Amino acid sequence: MAASFLAVVFSTTLFSGIVVFVCKLFGCIRKEKPIDLLPRGSMGWFPFLGETLAFLKPHKSNSIGTFLQQHCSRYGNIFKSHLFGGPTIVSCDLEFNVFILQNEERLFQTSYPKPVHDILGKLSMMLVSGDLHKKLRSAAVSFINVSKSSPDFLSYVDDLCISLVDSWRDKKQVVFFKEAKELTFYLMLKNLLSIEPEDPIAGEILGDFLTFMKGFVSLPILIPGTAYAKAVKARKRISYTLKEMIRNRENEGMHKKRGDFLDELLGKVWLNDEEKVSILLDLLLAGYETTSGLMALVVYFLAHSPSSLQTLKDEHQALRKTKKDGEPLNWEDFKKMEFTSHVISESLRCGNLVKFVHRRALKDVKFKEYVIPGGWQVLPIFTAAHLDPSIHEHPLEFNPWRWADQTTSKKVTPFGGGLRICPGAELGKLEIAFFLHHFVLHFRWEAKEEDCPISCPYLDFKRGLVLQIHQLHK
Repeated sequence: MAASFLAVVFSTTLFSGIVVFVCKLFGCIRKEKPIDLLPRGSMGWFPFLGETLAFLKPHKSNSIGTFLQQHCSRYGNIFKSHLFGGPTIVSCDLEFNVFILQNEERLFQTSYPKPVHDILGKLSMMLVSGDLHKKLRSAAVSFINVSKSSPDFLSYVDDLCISLVDSWRDKKQVVFFKEAKELTFYLMLKNLLSIEPEDPIAGEILGDFLTFMKGFVSLPILIPGTAYAKAVKARKRISYTLKEMIRNRENEGMHKKRGDFLDELLGKVWLNDEEKVSILLDLLLAGYETTSGLMALVVYFLAHSPSSLQTLKDEHQALRKTKKDGEPLNWEDFKKMEFTSHVISESLRCGNLVKFVHRRALKDVKFKEYVIPGGWQVLPIFTAAHLDPSIHEHPLEFNPWRWADQTTSKKVTPFGGGLRICPGAELGKLEIAFFLHHFVLHFRWEAKEEDCPISCPYLDFKRGLVLQIHQLHK
Protein backbone atom coordinates (compact mmCIF):
# COMPACT_ATOMS: atom_id res chain seq x y z
CA MET A 1 0.00 0.00 0.00
CA ALA A 2 2.73 2.43 0.94
CA ALA A 3 4.68 1.49 -2.16
CA SER A 4 1.65 2.21 -4.32
CA PHE A 5 1.20 5.56 -2.61
CA LEU A 6 4.78 6.65 -3.28
CA ALA A 7 5.26 5.19 -6.75
CA VAL A 8 4.47 8.25 -8.81
CA VAL A 9 6.20 10.52 -6.28
CA PHE A 10 9.52 8.81 -6.94
CA SER A 11 8.88 8.81 -10.66
CA THR A 12 8.64 12.57 -10.38
CA THR A 13 11.91 12.92 -8.53
CA LEU A 14 13.69 10.53 -10.86
CA PHE A 15 12.40 11.67 -14.21
CA SER A 16 11.52 15.33 -13.74
CA GLY A 17 13.78 18.27 -13.05
CA ILE A 18 13.62 21.73 -11.82
CA VAL A 19 14.44 22.99 -15.33
CA VAL A 20 11.16 21.55 -16.65
CA PHE A 21 9.31 23.09 -13.74
CA VAL A 22 10.76 26.54 -14.28
CA CYS A 23 10.28 26.49 -18.04
CA LYS A 24 6.70 25.29 -17.95
CA LEU A 25 5.57 27.25 -14.93
CA PHE A 26 7.00 30.62 -15.83
CA GLY A 27 6.86 30.21 -19.58
CA CYS A 28 3.26 29.08 -19.70
CA ILE A 29 1.87 31.22 -16.92
CA ARG A 30 3.73 34.48 -17.01
CA LYS A 31 4.60 34.85 -20.66
CA GLU A 32 1.88 33.12 -22.63
CA LYS A 33 -1.30 33.85 -20.70
CA PRO A 34 -2.37 36.29 -18.01
CA ILE A 35 -2.58 34.65 -14.62
CA ASP A 36 -6.21 35.67 -14.14
CA LEU A 37 -7.29 33.35 -17.01
CA LEU A 38 -5.92 30.31 -15.20
CA PRO A 39 -7.99 28.48 -12.62
CA ARG A 40 -7.07 29.42 -9.08
CA GLY A 41 -4.98 26.98 -7.06
CA SER A 42 -1.69 26.26 -5.36
CA MET A 43 1.55 25.03 -6.91
CA GLY A 44 3.03 23.76 -3.65
CA TRP A 45 6.38 24.62 -2.14
CA PHE A 46 8.66 22.05 -3.75
CA PRO A 47 9.50 22.28 -7.47
CA PHE A 48 10.02 18.53 -7.82
CA LEU A 49 7.03 17.29 -5.84
CA GLY A 50 4.65 20.22 -5.76
CA GLU A 51 1.50 18.82 -4.15
CA THR A 52 1.92 15.25 -5.39
CA LEU A 53 2.35 13.70 -1.94
CA ALA A 54 -0.95 15.11 -0.71
CA PHE A 55 -2.75 14.24 -3.95
CA LEU A 56 -1.70 10.59 -3.77
CA LYS A 57 -2.50 10.06 -0.10
CA PRO A 58 -4.57 6.85 0.19
CA HIS A 59 -8.25 7.19 1.04
CA LYS A 60 -11.44 5.16 0.77
CA SER A 61 -12.39 4.76 -2.86
CA ASN A 62 -15.97 5.85 -2.12
CA SER A 63 -14.66 9.30 -1.13
CA ILE A 64 -12.64 11.95 -2.93
CA GLY A 65 -10.02 12.25 -0.20
CA THR A 66 -8.86 15.21 1.89
CA PHE A 67 -6.73 16.84 -0.82
CA LEU A 68 -9.57 17.20 -3.32
CA GLN A 69 -12.08 18.17 -0.63
CA GLN A 70 -9.89 21.02 0.58
CA HIS A 71 -8.88 22.27 -2.87
CA CYS A 72 -12.40 22.18 -4.31
CA SER A 73 -13.69 24.02 -1.25
CA ARG A 74 -10.97 26.66 -1.54
CA TYR A 75 -10.56 27.08 -5.32
CA GLY A 76 -13.59 25.51 -6.99
CA ASN A 77 -14.03 22.30 -8.97
CA ILE A 78 -11.36 23.25 -11.53
CA PHE A 79 -8.03 24.30 -10.06
CA LYS A 80 -4.33 24.44 -10.82
CA SER A 81 -1.64 22.50 -8.99
CA HIS A 82 1.82 21.05 -9.52
CA LEU A 83 1.65 17.25 -9.79
CA PHE A 84 3.84 14.50 -11.21
CA GLY A 85 6.64 16.92 -12.01
CA GLY A 86 4.76 19.64 -13.88
CA PRO A 87 2.04 22.32 -13.77
CA THR A 88 -1.37 20.67 -13.80
CA ILE A 89 -5.04 21.49 -14.14
CA VAL A 90 -7.20 19.28 -11.93
CA SER A 91 -10.86 18.89 -12.90
CA CYS A 92 -13.54 17.73 -10.49
CA ASP A 93 -16.17 19.13 -12.85
CA LEU A 94 -18.29 16.66 -14.84
CA GLU A 95 -18.81 19.01 -17.80
CA PHE A 96 -15.09 19.72 -18.15
CA ASN A 97 -14.23 16.03 -17.70
CA VAL A 98 -16.53 15.10 -20.58
CA PHE A 99 -15.08 17.96 -22.65
CA ILE A 100 -11.57 16.58 -22.10
CA LEU A 101 -12.55 13.01 -23.00
CA GLN A 102 -14.53 14.03 -26.08
CA ASN A 103 -11.65 16.12 -27.43
CA GLU A 104 -8.99 13.41 -27.37
CA GLU A 105 -6.40 13.94 -30.13
CA ARG A 106 -7.86 17.36 -31.00
CA LEU A 107 -7.19 19.35 -27.84
CA PHE A 108 -5.82 16.76 -25.42
CA GLN A 109 -3.63 13.69 -25.58
CA THR A 110 -2.77 10.83 -23.24
CA SER A 111 0.30 11.68 -21.15
CA TYR A 112 1.43 9.24 -18.44
CA PRO A 113 4.62 9.43 -16.34
CA LYS A 114 7.70 7.80 -17.86
CA PRO A 115 7.81 4.83 -15.43
CA VAL A 116 4.34 3.81 -16.66
CA HIS A 117 5.69 3.75 -20.23
CA ASP A 118 8.71 1.72 -19.15
CA ILE A 119 6.66 -0.98 -17.46
CA LEU A 120 3.65 -1.19 -19.81
CA GLY A 121 5.71 -0.92 -22.97
CA LYS A 122 5.75 1.75 -25.65
CA LEU A 123 2.95 0.08 -27.63
CA SER A 124 0.37 -0.19 -24.84
CA MET A 125 -3.03 1.10 -25.96
CA MET A 126 -3.16 3.22 -22.82
CA LEU A 127 -0.09 5.15 -23.99
CA VAL A 128 -0.10 5.37 -27.80
CA SER A 129 -2.01 7.97 -29.80
CA GLY A 130 -3.25 8.74 -33.29
CA ASP A 131 -3.38 6.14 -36.06
CA LEU A 132 -1.39 3.61 -34.04
CA HIS A 133 -3.96 3.74 -31.23
CA LYS A 134 -6.80 3.30 -33.72
CA LYS A 135 -5.07 0.30 -35.31
CA LEU A 136 -4.41 -1.50 -32.02
CA ARG A 137 -7.81 -0.65 -30.57
CA SER A 138 -9.68 -1.94 -33.62
CA ALA A 139 -8.07 -5.36 -33.15
CA ALA A 140 -9.06 -5.45 -29.49
CA VAL A 141 -12.62 -4.32 -30.21
CA SER A 142 -13.13 -7.04 -32.80
CA PHE A 143 -12.09 -9.67 -30.24
CA ILE A 144 -14.45 -8.29 -27.60
CA ASN A 145 -17.43 -8.05 -29.95
CA VAL A 146 -17.00 -11.66 -31.01
CA SER A 147 -16.42 -12.92 -27.45
CA LYS A 148 -19.51 -11.47 -25.81
CA SER A 149 -21.81 -13.23 -28.29
CA SER A 150 -19.88 -16.49 -28.67
CA PRO A 151 -21.94 -19.38 -27.22
CA ASP A 152 -18.80 -21.43 -26.59
CA PHE A 153 -17.10 -18.67 -24.63
CA LEU A 154 -20.24 -17.79 -22.65
CA SER A 155 -20.65 -21.46 -21.75
CA TYR A 156 -17.02 -21.53 -20.61
CA VAL A 157 -17.56 -18.42 -18.44
CA ASP A 158 -20.58 -20.11 -16.86
CA ASP A 159 -18.66 -23.35 -16.22
CA LEU A 160 -15.67 -21.61 -14.64
CA CYS A 161 -17.91 -19.51 -12.38
CA ILE A 162 -19.73 -22.67 -11.25
CA SER A 163 -16.40 -24.38 -10.59
CA LEU A 164 -15.17 -21.48 -8.45
CA VAL A 165 -18.35 -21.26 -6.40
CA ASP A 166 -18.36 -25.05 -5.91
CA SER A 167 -14.78 -24.92 -4.61
CA TRP A 168 -16.00 -22.76 -1.69
CA ARG A 169 -18.66 -25.17 -0.43
CA ASP A 170 -16.59 -26.42 2.50
CA LYS A 171 -15.03 -23.04 3.31
CA LYS A 172 -16.08 -20.43 5.81
CA GLN A 173 -13.76 -17.69 4.56
CA VAL A 174 -12.27 -16.65 1.22
CA VAL A 175 -9.82 -13.92 0.23
CA PHE A 176 -12.10 -12.72 -2.50
CA PHE A 177 -9.93 -10.26 -4.45
CA LYS A 178 -7.31 -12.95 -5.05
CA GLU A 179 -9.94 -15.47 -6.15
CA ALA A 180 -11.58 -12.93 -8.46
CA LYS A 181 -8.25 -12.10 -10.12
CA GLU A 182 -7.56 -15.75 -10.85
CA LEU A 183 -11.05 -16.28 -12.26
CA THR A 184 -10.94 -13.32 -14.65
CA PHE A 185 -7.35 -14.06 -15.67
CA TYR A 186 -8.10 -17.68 -16.54
CA LEU A 187 -11.13 -16.57 -18.55
CA MET A 188 -8.90 -14.30 -20.61
CA LEU A 189 -6.24 -16.99 -21.07
CA LYS A 190 -8.84 -19.37 -22.45
CA ASN A 191 -10.46 -16.85 -24.76
CA LEU A 192 -7.22 -15.32 -26.01
CA LEU A 193 -4.89 -18.29 -26.18
CA SER A 194 -6.92 -21.50 -25.57
CA ILE A 195 -4.98 -22.09 -22.33
CA GLU A 196 -6.85 -24.01 -19.61
CA PRO A 197 -6.35 -23.25 -15.87
CA GLU A 198 -4.75 -26.66 -15.31
CA ASP A 199 -2.16 -26.18 -18.08
CA PRO A 200 1.34 -25.66 -16.59
CA ILE A 201 1.88 -22.57 -18.73
CA ALA A 202 -1.19 -20.95 -17.14
CA GLY A 203 0.46 -20.99 -13.73
CA GLU A 204 3.69 -19.63 -15.18
CA ILE A 205 1.98 -16.69 -16.87
CA LEU A 206 -0.12 -15.97 -13.78
CA GLY A 207 3.00 -15.96 -11.61
CA ASP A 208 4.68 -13.49 -13.94
CA PHE A 209 1.58 -11.30 -13.90
CA LEU A 210 1.59 -11.27 -10.08
CA THR A 211 5.21 -10.09 -10.18
CA PHE A 212 4.34 -7.59 -12.90
CA MET A 213 1.47 -6.02 -10.94
CA LYS A 214 3.50 -5.74 -7.73
CA GLY A 215 6.07 -3.74 -9.66
CA PHE A 216 3.45 -1.67 -11.44
CA VAL A 217 2.39 -0.13 -8.12
CA SER A 218 5.86 0.04 -6.57
CA LEU A 219 8.73 2.52 -6.47
CA PRO A 220 9.96 2.87 -10.08
CA ILE A 221 13.62 2.26 -9.28
CA LEU A 222 15.35 0.10 -11.87
CA ILE A 223 17.85 -1.54 -9.52
CA PRO A 224 18.24 -5.35 -9.42
CA GLY A 225 16.09 -6.86 -6.69
CA THR A 226 13.49 -4.09 -6.52
CA ALA A 227 9.84 -4.89 -7.25
CA TYR A 228 9.98 -2.53 -10.23
CA ALA A 229 13.03 -4.24 -11.73
CA LYS A 230 11.43 -7.65 -11.20
CA ALA A 231 8.27 -6.40 -12.93
CA VAL A 232 10.21 -5.20 -15.96
CA LYS A 233 11.81 -8.66 -16.21
CA ALA A 234 8.44 -10.35 -15.73
CA ARG A 235 6.98 -8.33 -18.58
CA LYS A 236 9.87 -9.43 -20.81
CA ARG A 237 9.21 -13.08 -19.88
CA ILE A 238 5.50 -12.72 -20.65
CA SER A 239 6.31 -11.04 -23.96
CA TYR A 240 8.75 -13.82 -24.85
CA THR A 241 6.14 -16.48 -24.01
CA LEU A 242 3.56 -14.76 -26.22
CA LYS A 243 6.04 -14.38 -29.08
CA GLU A 244 6.82 -18.09 -28.89
CA MET A 245 3.12 -18.91 -29.00
CA ILE A 246 2.73 -16.70 -32.08
CA ARG A 247 5.65 -18.46 -33.82
CA ASN A 248 4.31 -21.91 -32.93
CA ARG A 249 0.86 -21.07 -34.29
CA GLU A 250 2.36 -19.69 -37.49
CA ASN A 251 4.36 -22.90 -37.93
CA GLU A 252 1.28 -25.04 -37.36
CA GLY A 253 -0.51 -23.30 -40.21
CA MET A 254 -4.22 -23.30 -41.03
CA HIS A 255 -4.85 -26.99 -40.23
CA LYS A 256 -4.67 -26.46 -36.44
CA LYS A 257 -6.91 -23.46 -35.90
CA ARG A 258 -8.33 -23.22 -32.37
CA GLY A 259 -10.89 -20.48 -32.93
CA ASP A 260 -9.42 -18.18 -30.26
CA PHE A 261 -8.27 -14.57 -30.47
CA LEU A 262 -4.69 -15.52 -31.30
CA ASP A 263 -5.93 -17.22 -34.47
CA GLU A 264 -7.78 -14.04 -35.40
CA LEU A 265 -4.79 -11.88 -34.54
CA LEU A 266 -2.49 -13.90 -36.80
CA GLY A 267 -4.79 -13.06 -39.68
CA LYS A 268 -4.22 -9.34 -39.23
CA VAL A 269 -1.18 -9.04 -41.47
CA TRP A 270 -0.99 -5.27 -40.96
CA LEU A 271 0.12 -5.86 -37.36
CA ASN A 272 3.72 -6.79 -36.59
CA ASP A 273 4.64 -9.26 -33.84
CA GLU A 274 5.44 -6.53 -31.30
CA GLU A 275 2.01 -4.98 -31.82
CA LYS A 276 0.30 -8.36 -31.51
CA VAL A 277 2.12 -9.06 -28.25
CA SER A 278 1.20 -5.64 -26.88
CA ILE A 279 -2.50 -6.16 -27.67
CA LEU A 280 -2.45 -9.54 -25.91
CA LEU A 281 -0.72 -8.02 -22.88
CA ASP A 282 -3.25 -5.17 -22.67
CA LEU A 283 -6.19 -7.58 -22.80
CA LEU A 284 -4.67 -9.91 -20.20
CA LEU A 285 -4.00 -6.94 -17.92
CA ALA A 286 -7.56 -5.69 -18.28
CA GLY A 287 -8.95 -9.14 -17.51
CA TYR A 288 -6.63 -9.62 -14.56
CA GLU A 289 -6.94 -6.26 -12.83
CA THR A 290 -9.96 -4.26 -14.02
CA THR A 291 -12.72 -6.87 -14.17
CA SER A 292 -11.62 -8.49 -10.91
CA GLY A 293 -11.52 -5.10 -9.20
CA LEU A 294 -15.08 -4.35 -10.25
CA MET A 295 -16.21 -7.82 -9.16
CA ALA A 296 -14.75 -7.21 -5.71
CA LEU A 297 -16.45 -3.80 -5.48
CA VAL A 298 -19.81 -5.36 -6.31
CA VAL A 299 -19.45 -8.08 -3.66
CA TYR A 300 -18.27 -5.57 -1.05
CA PHE A 301 -21.16 -3.14 -1.56
CA LEU A 302 -23.75 -5.93 -1.66
CA ALA A 303 -22.46 -7.18 1.69
CA HIS A 304 -23.41 -3.81 3.16
CA SER A 305 -26.76 -3.44 1.39
CA PRO A 306 -29.18 -6.24 2.37
CA SER A 307 -32.08 -4.80 0.37
CA SER A 308 -29.97 -4.67 -2.81
CA LEU A 309 -28.74 -8.21 -2.24
CA GLN A 310 -32.29 -9.53 -1.74
CA THR A 311 -33.56 -7.83 -4.91
CA LEU A 312 -30.60 -9.21 -6.82
CA LYS A 313 -31.24 -12.69 -5.47
CA ASP A 314 -34.92 -12.47 -6.46
CA GLU A 315 -33.94 -11.57 -10.02
CA HIS A 316 -31.60 -14.53 -10.34
CA GLN A 317 -34.03 -16.98 -8.74
CA ALA A 318 -36.65 -15.92 -11.28
CA LEU A 319 -34.16 -16.36 -14.09
CA ARG A 320 -33.05 -19.79 -12.88
CA LYS A 321 -36.68 -20.97 -12.95
CA THR A 322 -36.73 -20.38 -16.69
CA LYS A 323 -33.69 -22.62 -17.23
CA LYS A 324 -33.45 -26.38 -17.34
CA ASP A 325 -31.26 -28.18 -14.80
CA GLY A 326 -27.65 -27.66 -15.79
CA GLU A 327 -28.52 -25.35 -18.68
CA PRO A 328 -25.79 -22.68 -19.02
CA LEU A 329 -26.43 -18.97 -19.07
CA ASN A 330 -26.36 -17.21 -22.43
CA TRP A 331 -26.36 -13.73 -23.97
CA GLU A 332 -30.16 -13.45 -23.80
CA ASP A 333 -30.06 -14.25 -20.08
CA PHE A 334 -27.50 -11.51 -19.54
CA LYS A 335 -29.71 -8.95 -21.24
CA LYS A 336 -32.56 -9.88 -18.85
CA MET A 337 -30.43 -9.10 -15.76
CA GLU A 338 -31.68 -5.52 -15.39
CA PHE A 339 -31.16 -5.07 -11.65
CA THR A 340 -27.81 -6.87 -11.89
CA SER A 341 -26.74 -4.22 -14.40
CA HIS A 342 -27.87 -1.50 -11.98
CA VAL A 343 -25.84 -3.08 -9.17
CA ILE A 344 -22.70 -3.22 -11.30
CA SER A 345 -23.14 0.38 -12.49
CA GLU A 346 -23.72 1.66 -8.96
CA SER A 347 -20.64 -0.20 -7.74
CA LEU A 348 -18.63 1.59 -10.40
CA ARG A 349 -20.03 4.95 -9.33
CA CYS A 350 -19.50 4.39 -5.62
CA GLY A 351 -16.26 2.42 -5.75
CA ASN A 352 -14.46 4.30 -8.51
CA LEU A 353 -12.37 1.65 -10.19
CA VAL A 354 -10.44 4.39 -12.02
CA LYS A 355 -9.94 7.60 -10.06
CA PHE A 356 -8.47 9.71 -12.84
CA VAL A 357 -6.55 9.62 -16.12
CA HIS A 358 -3.54 11.55 -17.37
CA ARG A 359 -3.95 13.98 -20.25
CA ARG A 360 -1.94 16.88 -21.67
CA ALA A 361 -3.22 19.97 -23.48
CA LEU A 362 -1.93 19.97 -27.06
CA LYS A 363 -2.40 23.73 -27.34
CA ASP A 364 -4.00 26.57 -25.41
CA VAL A 365 -7.55 25.45 -24.65
CA LYS A 366 -10.43 27.78 -23.79
CA PHE A 367 -13.12 26.36 -21.51
CA LYS A 368 -15.67 28.83 -20.18
CA GLU A 369 -13.71 31.58 -18.42
CA TYR A 370 -10.49 29.54 -18.24
CA VAL A 371 -7.54 29.11 -20.58
CA ILE A 372 -5.55 25.90 -20.16
CA PRO A 373 -1.97 26.51 -21.42
CA GLY A 374 -0.66 24.13 -24.04
CA GLY A 375 1.75 21.57 -22.59
CA TRP A 376 0.13 21.51 -19.16
CA GLN A 377 -1.03 18.25 -17.64
CA VAL A 378 -4.80 17.89 -17.22
CA LEU A 379 -6.27 15.37 -14.77
CA PRO A 380 -10.03 14.69 -15.06
CA ILE A 381 -11.05 13.25 -11.68
CA PHE A 382 -13.90 10.80 -12.29
CA THR A 383 -14.38 10.14 -8.58
CA ALA A 384 -15.30 13.75 -7.82
CA ALA A 385 -18.14 13.85 -10.35
CA HIS A 386 -19.42 10.43 -9.25
CA LEU A 387 -19.71 11.59 -5.65
CA ASP A 388 -20.88 15.16 -6.29
CA PRO A 389 -24.04 15.93 -4.24
CA SER A 390 -25.09 18.54 -6.81
CA ILE A 391 -25.28 15.77 -9.43
CA HIS A 392 -26.35 12.69 -7.44
CA GLU A 393 -28.87 12.61 -4.61
CA HIS A 394 -27.23 11.15 -1.49
CA PRO A 395 -24.07 10.31 -3.47
CA LEU A 396 -22.41 8.29 -0.71
CA GLU A 397 -25.39 5.92 -0.51
CA PHE A 398 -25.19 2.68 -2.48
CA ASN A 399 -28.48 2.80 -4.36
CA PRO A 400 -28.78 0.65 -7.51
CA TRP A 401 -32.36 1.84 -8.04
CA ARG A 402 -31.09 5.28 -9.08
CA TRP A 403 -30.08 3.65 -12.39
CA ALA A 404 -33.73 3.11 -13.30
CA ASP A 405 -33.51 6.78 -14.31
CA GLN A 406 -31.78 6.64 -17.69
CA THR A 407 -30.23 10.09 -17.21
CA THR A 408 -27.96 8.67 -14.48
CA SER A 409 -25.70 7.11 -17.10
CA LYS A 410 -24.96 10.59 -18.45
CA LYS A 411 -23.69 11.73 -15.05
CA VAL A 412 -20.87 9.20 -14.68
CA THR A 413 -17.72 8.30 -16.62
CA PRO A 414 -16.45 5.08 -15.02
CA PHE A 415 -15.08 3.73 -18.30
CA GLY A 416 -13.70 7.01 -19.60
CA GLY A 417 -15.11 8.39 -22.83
CA GLY A 418 -14.45 9.51 -26.37
CA LEU A 419 -11.85 7.64 -28.41
CA ARG A 420 -10.53 5.85 -25.32
CA ILE A 421 -13.74 4.59 -23.76
CA CYS A 422 -13.07 1.12 -22.39
CA PRO A 423 -13.82 -1.38 -25.20
CA GLY A 424 -14.24 -4.30 -22.80
CA ALA A 425 -16.81 -2.76 -20.45
CA GLU A 426 -19.72 -4.93 -21.63
CA LEU A 427 -17.67 -8.14 -21.57
CA GLY A 428 -16.48 -7.42 -18.04
CA LYS A 429 -20.04 -6.79 -16.87
CA LEU A 430 -21.16 -10.07 -18.43
CA GLU A 431 -18.50 -12.08 -16.61
CA ILE A 432 -19.46 -10.45 -13.31
CA ALA A 433 -23.17 -11.01 -13.91
CA PHE A 434 -22.62 -14.71 -14.61
CA PHE A 435 -20.55 -15.06 -11.44
CA LEU A 436 -23.15 -13.24 -9.33
CA HIS A 437 -25.87 -15.55 -10.63
CA HIS A 438 -24.22 -18.60 -9.08
CA PHE A 439 -22.82 -16.84 -6.01
CA VAL A 440 -26.07 -15.26 -4.77
CA LEU A 441 -28.04 -18.47 -5.29
CA HIS A 442 -25.68 -20.56 -3.16
CA PHE A 443 -24.10 -18.25 -0.58
CA ARG A 444 -24.63 -15.34 1.72
CA TRP A 445 -21.60 -13.40 2.90
CA GLU A 446 -20.28 -10.65 5.11
CA ALA A 447 -17.43 -8.20 4.58
CA LYS A 448 -16.07 -6.09 7.39
CA GLU A 449 -15.88 -2.32 7.09
CA GLU A 450 -12.10 -2.44 7.50
CA ASP A 451 -11.93 -4.42 4.23
CA CYS A 452 -13.20 -1.36 2.36
CA PRO A 453 -11.78 -0.50 -1.08
CA ILE A 454 -8.90 1.96 -1.05
CA SER A 455 -7.71 4.37 -3.72
CA CYS A 456 -3.93 4.68 -3.52
CA PRO A 457 -4.34 5.80 -6.37
CA TYR A 458 -4.96 2.34 -7.87
CA LEU A 459 -7.85 0.35 -6.44
CA ASP A 460 -6.89 -2.04 -3.65
CA PHE A 461 -8.61 -3.82 -0.78
CA LYS A 462 -7.38 -4.05 2.77
CA ARG A 463 -6.53 -7.68 3.54
CA GLY A 464 -7.59 -8.62 -0.01
CA LEU A 465 -11.31 -8.39 0.90
CA VAL A 466 -11.80 -11.28 3.30
CA LEU A 467 -15.37 -12.63 3.05
CA GLN A 468 -17.11 -14.73 5.65
CA ILE A 469 -19.29 -17.06 3.55
CA HIS A 470 -22.23 -19.28 4.47
CA GLN A 471 -23.66 -21.91 2.14
CA LEU A 472 -27.40 -21.63 1.63
CA HIS A 473 -28.10 -25.19 0.48
CA LYS A 474 -26.13 -28.27 1.41
